[in-house]
This record gives sequence, structure tokens and C-alpha cells, in this order.
Amino acid sequence: MKGGLIGECDYQGGIRAVVWTDALQVGVMVAAVLTVSILGTYHIGVAEIWQASLDTNRIEFLNFDPSPYTRHTVWTVLIGSWLYSTAYIAVNQTMVQRYRLLKDLKTSKLSLAIFTMSIMLFISLCCWCGLVLIAWWSPPKCDPRAIGLITADDQLLPAFVMEIANHLPGIPGLFISGIFGAALSTLSVGFNSTAVVVLEDFVKGCCGMKPTDRCSTIFVKCVIVLLGSIALGLLFLVEKLGGVLAITGSLAAIAAGTSFGVFTLGIFFPWTNSKGAFMGAIVGFVIAGWASLGANWSIGAGLLVPKKLPVPLSHCAGNISESFLKQFDHPNEDEVFPLYRLSYHWFTGLGTLIVIVVGNLISWLTGPTDPSSIDKELLSPLIHSLLPKPKHENVVPESSIDTRDLATTASLLLYDLKKKRRNQSLSNGVIT
Repeated sequence: MKGGLIGECDYQGGIRAVVWTDALQVGVMVAAVLTVSILGTYHIGVAEIWQASLDTNRIEFLNFDPSPYTRHTVWTVLIGSWLYSTAYIAVNQTMVQRYRLLKDLKTSKLSLAIFTMSIMLFISLCCWCGLVLIAWWSPPKCDPRAIGLITADDQLLPAFVMEIANHLPGIPGLFISGIFGAALSTLSVGFNSTAVVVLEDFVKGCCGMKPTDRCSTIFVKCVIVLLGSIALGLLFLVEKLGGVLAITGSLAAIAAGTSFGVFTLGIFFPWTNSKGAFMGAIVGFVIAGWASLGANWSIGAGLLVPKKLPVPLSHCAGNISESFLKQFDHPNEDEVFPLYRLSYHWFTGLGTLIVIVVGNLISWLTGPTDPSSIDKELLSPLIHSLLPKPKHENVVPESSIDTRDLATTASLLLYDLKKKRRNQSLSNGVIT
């Protein structure tokens, strides 16, 4: 249903409609999470929430486990998440398309700063909301998953909302609106951006076709409808693969690592040529996709089980769900291919690293580009001091031209032209 609704939104309004509705949807989403967190904190208390989190070992700031197979450590969060976030903010089509809708570069930078700070606060709020859930179902209460009231981790928050706010008119509805707002905000701009990429890069670029504006509009709308249908179909697959966050993060990392690697290759390695960039992107995409899809397949097949922290069950009356207990049993993973066991936070870094290594190697094998022939404005300022002198030193950089000198020269030329015209008019007996 969400995929169809998002597709219809994109179909009718385009990217500007998406951006405007994005603002409304994000507002509803933040209001929903904030309301739920405030209600939970009010009923339980800050000190009680923090103590329950400590008692259940949910507070783990300093896990320095060097193993790349551990899902969440200081290294995976600081390095892996940083790479993914940077790739998403800097080179992702959906983000760049939003920046381009703003009036100038200064406004784009300001929006980026606001977005970065806001997303940090929102993620922190979501983490606090998770701690509220832990405290709410701590003894003497029983985890609803254990007694079969719910069957998935993603149902914990809705169950909490219905338990704590079912007597408050509008709060459950606000929460449902927040869920839909999150889905609409994420997917709507993705559908629109993907459709435009297919048109510009494949239809016009690879195929060399030149459709009219009307045909382009119809094509983009058809692609959006197709993407919405695919999203609907994937709903039945996602429910069998575990947590939504890990799945989306690992799959999105395939494209994020590849695109981030290509841009990094271009701005930090001036000797890279087009063959190196192309082959690096292909190999990086294949290996990152292999690792990500293989990991999700292993989870779906039961070969890998995401390691979850235990929950207190001493106060649970009656039979505890066998499927709930089974998720805390971790099978021997030594026989699983090592690449599949990587933390999903590392998939972006894996793709980026492969692109850079393969891109440099192919560039040197096929003839590297002369760095002195590259405009340094296309490269990162961090390597400007390492670049050789440009071949055409007689070309005056545009930044070194004083606009005041240009204005003075133009004024003198204009004065001289007027003087010549006046002298010519006087010689012809005409006074102007």
C-alpha cells in the first residue's frame, strides 16, 4: 500500500511536490516519536529508565572489539556508519537533488548543517525511545514477545503505544501517521530520483535517445509506478530476513559504497582515468553486493542469527514462546563464508575500498592521466599542495583577476569611444 501511495504522489507532483510533502511528513514523524518518548519518560522516570538499561546491559558505549564480525562496536559505529552517512549526504542522488532545488550554494550548505544536527538529535531520540521500551517491560512486567502477544521486534513500539496511550485520543493515530510519514519521506524522493537517473543516464546517455519533454514525463511516471509495484512486492520478502534497519542499511550500502568510492577516486587521485573509474565501480558494486546479499540470504536461511541481548523472563507467567527463545540460540557460524559474517556497517567501506584499489590499479595499467593536465578546482583542496605545476602556466587563473581593474578598463574604453564619436560628429557639423 505504501509503495502504491508513494508512486501516486511522485506520479502526480514530481520532485517539488515530494520535497514539500517531505517537510510535512518529517514533522509528523518527529512529533510522533517525541510524543511517545515524553509519555514513556513521564510514566517511568528518567532515573528508572537509565537504571533498567544498565541492569539489562543495554548501555554499551566502549565496546572496542576489533572483530569485523561484531555488529555494533566503537569501530563499526564511528568508521562504518560515518562512511555510510557521508556517502548518503554527499553523493546520494536523492540528497543532491534536494540541494539543487535550493536557490544558491550558501543555502544548500546551511540546509546540510541543519540536516546533520537534526539527524543526530533524532537518532538519539530514537535510542532513548528504545531504552523506554526496555524499562517499560522490565520486571514485574513480561516482554510481549515472550508470551506471544507480538511476533516481531518491529512490533514492540506499536504495542507500547497501544498500552500506554490507548486512552488518549489522537496519540495512536499520530504514531501511525509518523510511521507512514517515515516511509513516505524515505521512498518518495527515492522513486523520483531513481526514475530521473534511469531517464538521463540510461535512456538519454547509454541509448542516445532524445525524447521530447512530454515523452520524458510519461516515461518517468511509468518508472515510478513500476518502482512502487516492486516496493509492494518486496514487503513479503523483507519480513523473512530479520530487522528492517539492518536489511535497509546493508542493501543501501551497495550503492553507497560504489558511488562514494568513485567520487573519492576522482577528487583524491588525479591520475585516475575513465577506465579505472568504470572498472572500479563495477568490481566494487559486485563485491559489495555479493557480501550484502549473501549476508541477508544467510540470515533468511538460518545460517546466521543476529546476536541479540537477552531479556529478563523471571516474571513471565505461562509458557514462553519457543520461537522467542530460539532467537537467543546462536548457531556455529564458522562454516559460513567470512564475507557474509561482516557487520552490515562495513559494507559501505568494503565497496569504497574496492573501488579505490581497483580504480587505481586499472588506471596505472591502462595509462594514468597526467595530473598536471587536471584543473585543480576539480580536486580536493587537501591535495592541492601535492599537485605538480599546470602545463599552461601562462593562463591567468580567474580568481586572480581583479574585477576593479576590469571595471576601470571598461570605463576608459567607453570614454574613448564616446570621445571619438563626438569628434566625428563635430567634423560632420552635427552636435550631439
